[in-house]
Amino acid sequence: MSGWRKYTGLIVTLLIVLLLTFWPLITGKDITRETIFTILLSVALASSLNILLGYTGYVSFGHVVFFGLGGYVGFYLLSVQGWSLWIAMLAGGAASAILAFLLGKAILRLRGGYFALATIGVNEAMRAFINNFEPFGGPVGMTLNFQVYRDYGGPAQALWLSFYMLAALTIIVVIISYSVRMSKFGLGLLAIREDEDAAEVMGVIAPNVKTWAYVLSAIIPGILGVIFFFKNGNIEPAPAFRLHFSIEMIVMVMLGGQGTVLGPVLGGMGYQSLRGYLLTSPLFKNIQLAVAGALLLIIVLFVPAGVVGWLRQRFPALRRVLQ
Repeated sequence: MSGWRKYTGLIVTLLIVLLLTFWPLITGKDITRETIFTILLSVALASSLNILLGYTGYVSFGHVVFFGLGGYVGFYLLSVQGWSLWIAMLAGGAASAILAFLLGKAILRLRGGYFALATIGVNEAMRAFINNFEPFGGPVGMTLNFQVYRDYGGPAQALWLSFYMLAALTIIVVIISYSVRMSKFGLGLLAIREDEDAAEVMGVIAPNVKTWAYVLSAIIPGILGVIFFFKNGNIEPAPAFRLHFSIEMIVMVMLGGQGTVLGPVLGGMGYQSLRGYLLTSPLFKNIQLAVAGALLLIIVLFVPAGVVGWLRQRFPALRRVLQ
């Protein structure tokens, strides 16, 4: 029995994700599927960012660059080269991983605010490059020929296929996040977060460890970008590299609890529920990003450990469940 107890937190987190996955099937409503799709996308992106932000303490304001690059590479292979969706997804993840490896060797030598500013610059540079890269459609982007959807059962079935693939990826990234946290590699990341200089004295090769954490956190967004834009049927530079999307990811990680497995799941669910209310509210629909910024400030000042951290401090008996 004791062997299973260490997986309690992972099991609870996976049950929440599975409940979200099956909810559209239970209701049978398309609008419910679209709502849950948005929530699962947020959960997966926040969980991937958490591998970097939560475990190393490095704040990336340009994490959406992997989402956009992966989406563009996969979309190009789908629409222009006629490759299958599955290969395009792998290519999108691989492209993001390669970019993260190259960037990691350069900008992860920076710390604190310098690293954060560098990630903003990377995102803006990539958007400018794609905006002028003609094979990817330049500023007008690319549109998917609807004939492509025939290979996947038609447009209606493609929507469900996108949903199932997203749900599967969300489960995978949660398992990866848990595995990293409980591994020797994860301990090295957490040591870097607490004191990088001390971690290096203790034998952690910080540059290599940080780079591989960066690569691991980039793969899933690259694949998610392919699924998202395949579902939408078109891709453009501005939506693919939205800076505020990265800010929202940070808010979700901080809201739920950075450095935990359950935190990004709760943060993604909570933030998207709040965002849905703001977007439909006549009073707040034009200031949703201001609310997100204010929420991030409140979290940093008053609840730096997030919801999960606060619950762990308030109810010690839940610490095994809230990992």
